[in-house]
Amino acid sequence: MMALSKIYIIGIGYKPIEKKARAIILGSNIILASGRLFDVFMMYDEFEAVKDKVKVINKVDQTMDFIRAEMADHRIPSQIITLLASGDPMFFGIGRRAVNEFGKDTVEIIPDLSCIQLAFSKIKETWDDALLMSLHGGPDPAKRRRLEYELKDLPLLLSKHSKIAILTDRENNPTSIARHIVSSAHFDQRPAALKIYVCEKLGYADEELKEGTPQDIAAMSFSEPNVVIIQNIDIPKKNEKNSVKQDICFGLTEREILHSRGLITKDEVRAVVIHKLRLPHYGVLWDVGAGSGSVSVEVSRVQPGLRVFSVEKDEEQQKNITENKLRFNATNMEVIKGSAPEVLKDLPPPDRVFIGGSGGNLEKIVSSIAGALSSGVVVITAVTLETLQSAIQLLQNKGFDVDISEVSISRSKMTAGKQHIRALNPVFVIRGEIKR
Repeated sequence: MMALSKIYIIGIGYKPIEKKARAIILGSNIILASGRLFDVFMMYDEFEAVKDKVKVINKVDQTMDFIRAEMADHRIPSQIITLLASGDPMFFGIGRRAVNEFGKDTVEIIPDLSCIQLAFSKIKETWDDALLMSLHGGPDPAKRRRLEYELKDLPLLLSKHSKIAILTDRENNPTSIARHIVSSAHFDQRPAALKIYVCEKLGYADEELKEGTPQDIAAMSFSEPNVVIIQNIDIPKKNEKNSVKQDICFGLTEREILHSRGLITKDEVRAVVIHKLRLPHYGVLWDVGAGSGSVSVEVSRVQPGLRVFSVEKDEEQQKNITENKLRFNATNMEVIKGSAPEVLKDLPPPDRVFIGGSGGNLEKIVSSIAGALSSGVVVITAVTLETLQSAIQLLQNKGFDVDISEVSISRSKMTAGKQHIRALNPVFVIRGEIKR
């Protein structure tokens, strides 16, 4: 039968060890620490009394294996195992792994401050409104754990959050973070709107705070360990004027979207189109014949994890799309200038396609899409019966399952002080789905 042991995970690094944690450390049979945390623990008063009990293991997997072996050793009666952790073990730390491995009844956690909590106190900013993320994938590149976010996600995240705090590592360090922001083709923020803080060696005697623009930080090097805080002053607060455009993720109106001569997918039709597309969280969408880019903008805001390519040949409309992209901070959206299907061959394969305009090339466009789309949905809008029939036939010939909706819209209008209802031209929405 497994020996009954208790595992204590105690955070250190930023403040003196509290009374309860001190008693546990002094009464422990084994104290485990990484090499870095061993150096930190040496600075504590408790170190001298227990230094012979400390075992240094640098790899998390080996630490878990060691604890498992100790707990399974029948020759050893119940014992106290202490695992030293950095800061708060449950903040992107080893606490989660230990609880999953050994269970909540076996593990007890006594946290220190988190490095992020301390970093925000250093820069004197609140952190209850910040996005907290980790780019710390582990020391071994071959075994790096999959992270929720990666460097490539930062431009999009910075368009949505006024503050981002990042746990770094040697690969995803402050310099590489700043360089990625500076070089990102999809990030259109004013450089002066971003401020980066780097807190080096928090808790050490030689801790240091550095700050600057992304360009400044990209040219610097930093001591480890460190954390990064990025502040975007262009993100409006909830009570600021015009913040409604940032708060609304779906439901933009024709009056808000820049367009020319009424050439825009009507609000109600746009809602149906986006519903029919059944957008995934991640992937690629082509908006072919994008016009003003109204569908692209709405899609980019509804699903910020999608990459949206707005294909348009008309120069005036290209300017409208670009302005709308900037106006609504649609950083995951890219304007593709040129005619379809010629420009489609250079785009990443799509998961979803919307065709709002074909310029008379519908057959060639559908053929190109069918060759690029391994599975997914195509939605086409048509205002004439000829385009409707052509779209149905082309999609069916390429193996798509097709369904059709007719969207009839009537809107109210004040005439002589009274509300009257006026019908708009009906629009056909053709949806094709293919599974291979």
